[in-house]
Amino acid sequence: MNAQSLFASAAINIGLSLFLLSLFSILKKYSSNSFIYYARRLSKHEDIHFSPTFSFSSLLPSVSWIPRAFRVSEDEILQNSGLDALVVIRLFKLGIKFFLSCSVVGLFILLPVDYTSQKGPSRSSLSHSMDSFTISNIERDSNRLWVHFACLCIISFNGMYLLQKEYNEILVRRSQHLRSIKHRPDQFTILVREIPFCSEHKARGCCVDHFFSKLHPYTYQSHQMVYNGKIIEDLLRQEKSLSRKVEDLRLRSMTEKHSKKSKFFSLFQGRSEEVGEQEKRLQELCHKIRNLRRGNVLKQRELPVAFVSFKSRWGTALAAQPQHHENPLLWITEPAPEPRDVLWKNLSIPYRQFPLYKLGGFLAASLLTIFFALPVTAVQGIAKFESLKKWFPLAMAVQLIPGLSSIVTGYLPSFILNMFIYVVPFAMLSLATQGGFVSRSRKEIKACSMVFYFLVGNVFFLSLLSGSLLEQIGESFIHPKDFPSHLASAVSAQADFFMTYILTDGLSGFSLEVLQFGLMILDFLRSHTLGRGEEENPYLFSMPYYRVIPSVSVSMLIGMVYAVIAPLLLPFLIGYFYLGYVVWVNQIQDVYDIVYETCGEYWPHIHHYIFTAMILMQITMIGMFGLKSKPAASIATIPLFLITLLFNEYCKIRFLPTFSNFPVQNALENDKCDERNGLTEVEHENKIDSYLQPCMRPINFSPRESSSTQPLVSVST
Repeated sequence: MNAQSLFASAAINIGLSLFLLSLFSILKKYSSNSFIYYARRLSKHEDIHFSPTFSFSSLLPSVSWIPRAFRVSEDEILQNSGLDALVVIRLFKLGIKFFLSCSVVGLFILLPVDYTSQKGPSRSSLSHSMDSFTISNIERDSNRLWVHFACLCIISFNGMYLLQKEYNEILVRRSQHLRSIKHRPDQFTILVREIPFCSEHKARGCCVDHFFSKLHPYTYQSHQMVYNGKIIEDLLRQEKSLSRKVEDLRLRSMTEKHSKKSKFFSLFQGRSEEVGEQEKRLQELCHKIRNLRRGNVLKQRELPVAFVSFKSRWGTALAAQPQHHENPLLWITEPAPEPRDVLWKNLSIPYRQFPLYKLGGFLAASLLTIFFALPVTAVQGIAKFESLKKWFPLAMAVQLIPGLSSIVTGYLPSFILNMFIYVVPFAMLSLATQGGFVSRSRKEIKACSMVFYFLVGNVFFLSLLSGSLLEQIGESFIHPKDFPSHLASAVSAQADFFMTYILTDGLSGFSLEVLQFGLMILDFLRSHTLGRGEEENPYLFSMPYYRVIPSVSVSMLIGMVYAVIAPLLLPFLIGYFYLGYVVWVNQIQDVYDIVYETCGEYWPHIHHYIFTAMILMQITMIGMFGLKSKPAASIATIPLFLITLLFNEYCKIRFLPTFSNFPVQNALENDKCDERNGLTEVEHENKIDSYLQPCMRPINFSPRESSSTQPLVSVST
């Protein structure tokens, strides 16, 4: 890719981004679009003020939402959206801090060193390639490579310092946040799986009560069994549908009753009889549901799963962590997820079958990765226009139109790649759904990792190796010690392509995110055809952690790998993270709903993604120094590589366990705080009721007036 292609990509992305952001600032001024741009605030019944009359100023773009995003403090985000949302914002802040410091090193030290190398800049290189601004311009065995080694050390140690500092701050935030939400039911509850069957009582519930009363006599409080409620769920769906039908018939009947025209009298009589029949069916359905909810019937539908509550957080923390039985496949305990976070259907999956579900998900993700290799290879074929002309002579016609070849090779490849990438998070979330996870949060955390490694494998490695894919992969397997050299060679050749990728993913991607272009089209079609429906918030969606975290982490990986090789990429990344920060603060505050809270459990995974990026950066530089005939620099990088590995092991030991378990010390402190505030065990007794299955919760069939029948019955457990 030449300089003209890079400039064409930058111009198109900047122009498109300005247009989309301007359009967003105009559209959000109209109340008709509030369902899209203020979905979260409307769900919380917040007042949103719009101009009552049309004015010319409403057609002018505004930037007021940008300063507003910068004024939002971390405490506001934590209070309104939770620690998980704050973790996303801290990821953008970390990217800004890291790449600002890298830019100082890269632009003021590395860029002059590269550009003023002994090869010297030439007119042809400036007009046809960006190599004059990269390490490719350094001669072999040049002592200038020691400057690159020094900058690599500075960037690596700065990255480790920022990661350690961020991990520690998130850990402190987590402890404080757990203290502020200390009355959540999950802090008093554990999830128990593989409960043995009691042959004497023909049930499992009695085993739970006996087992925990014996092992935790002073802290055990109660338990809630989980049932196979598929039949009840089907009946409840029928009840809901029938209730709507009865209500609709009543409305029609009342309309016809108040009509003065005699021809409606016979219709009214027929409608009243139909209402009576449907209400009778509804009563029979309610009777079936009541019978299925009786204790002796439910015992036959017990699953080997239960939620067990305790009188204190201290007792809960102790019960959740150790092995309770000599057989590790019995009485398996773990901290319970939030009641709103539970995936009830997956609780019916036997624990022993989890490896099969995980294997199936892995195989499906691998097949998707292989399938995705086709568009990535095609994209690289477009980017390498010279090779494309050899394969397809007809492509030479593009050169007949001035400037078109720059657009085709500069903007089109990254645009097509991002279009394919857009569907990847949703596909991976669907695959993660098959993994048998008991909570939505764990499913989405797994989807995050799947998307990240998918993007690393396809967007990064496959884009690098697609020029001679099979040969280079074969060489890497036959001669693994040559992998750093192959990687360094490919990375150096693809610097300009990843510049265009960052531009497209950042400028256009974030602009389309804040504009909600897809929802705008959907809303237009629904409002002009079927209508928006009866939903109060038809466009209220949950926060897509599985989409934003992997994408931003891969951009950080690309930036790290190219920080020393092509420092000209660094300013683009600063703009990427600043724009992403503004957009996602706006989305978190106004658009997306928070449907669960893990108290920052996403951060250890983010830390691992960034650590992976740092390792790839150092491996690439080991290979690069080898390509440049500077083996001493390659050898000197190995201790840095080992220090980074030790740093990661330290973080695993120091920080990770606190994210995996609730510390007993913190649990005891919160219990003592409750005692000082006068809270008693009685006030915590209803915590277990939050874990009653949706199909088992009391449902009131509200009585309605009827012309021919009695009010509907009320069914409860």
